[in-house]
Amino acid sequence: MNSLFDSLDAGALHLNNRVTMAALTRQRAEEDGNPTDLHVEYYRQRASAGLVLTEGTFPAFSNRSFPGQAGIATDEHRDGWARVADAVHADGGTLVMQIMHGGRTSHPDLLRGGEPEAPSALGTGGPVRGFSGKLDGVVPRALATDEIPRIIQEFVDGARRAVDAGVDAVEIHGANGYLLHEFTAASSNHREDAYGGSPENRARLTVEVVRAVAEEIGADRTALRISPEHGVQGVPEDDREDVLATYGALLDGIRDVGIAYLSVLHADIDGDLVAALRARFGGAFLLNSGFGKVTQFDEARHIVEDDLADAAVVGRQLIANPDLVRRWKDGLELNEPDSSTFYVGGAHGYTDYPFVG
Repeated sequence: MNSLFDSLDAGALHLNNRVTMAALTRQRAEEDGNPTDLHVEYYRQRASAGLVLTEGTFPAFSNRSFPGQAGIATDEHRDGWARVADAVHADGGTLVMQIMHGGRTSHPDLLRGGEPEAPSALGTGGPVRGFSGKLDGVVPRALATDEIPRIIQEFVDGARRAVDAGVDAVEIHGANGYLLHEFTAASSNHREDAYGGSPENRARLTVEVVRAVAEEIGADRTALRISPEHGVQGVPEDDREDVLATYGALLDGIRDVGIAYLSVLHADIDGDLVAALRARFGGAFLLNSGFGKVTQFDEARHIVEDDLADAAVVGRQLIANPDLVRRWKDGLELNEPDSSTFYVGGAHGYTDYPFVG
């Protein structure tokens, strides 16, 4: 039986324990998307997690999703993340960068006047947050088939910059209603070309992104995040048969690549779908039950000790407890996360949560 505190090897990654950090939106970057001294300190503080995953970063300014999002679109971004990687490594940690295209969740206010792009001209139906505050969502522009190679190349270029910065691996964000998830789900993808219609076609873009990134930086430094049936940001997936067919096609399409790990977000961590995805993937498998809730120690331990996955993904507890692994291991009191500080900028609620003395 594995423990949360046992080590784990996943591709090129060596995790000192199986408490891994989720990608957490914190909105601490400026308009240029450059990581700051705050980012360096924030990620350094959490280096004792088995895997430290960055916030979702944008690989091109045409796909930024929210204000304060850090990027990996320029050499300046690369150099900023190099400072973060050096700090995490100096404290013995493993750093993975999540790369995401915001798709239709974006707004011209975030895109320097550009239009949000998506598989189809369908909006989320909800508001968005831009540099100007809370805004009405807009209907995105449907990507033309001949634009798909650009989308793939943006992920590849971002991954190359991340690895050149010294980041240990890249996690491709195929979840939570952002562009790749929008292509995967029938509810947001009404295309009639090779990237729409059948489950295999809807999975195609994510497969091609994973394969291209793996070819560029190595499969052992490439990972993928998915959230089937999560239903956020206007992307419901209510047909279990279609979900199995679509995500089955996705995993079959990358099976021979041998990526470092697959990370799955699903509310029913004990259910048949999660078990089926793990069996279909066959490699290192990370799991958590969703965002907007606090993952308690018993749930994280259940995930690993009862072999639902190889490691547990934890969000809010690692916001409030940079030394969470020690606190859980020694049964120590926990800090409580203050949600009012999650997205407001500055050090308060970001780098000032206390460590155990």
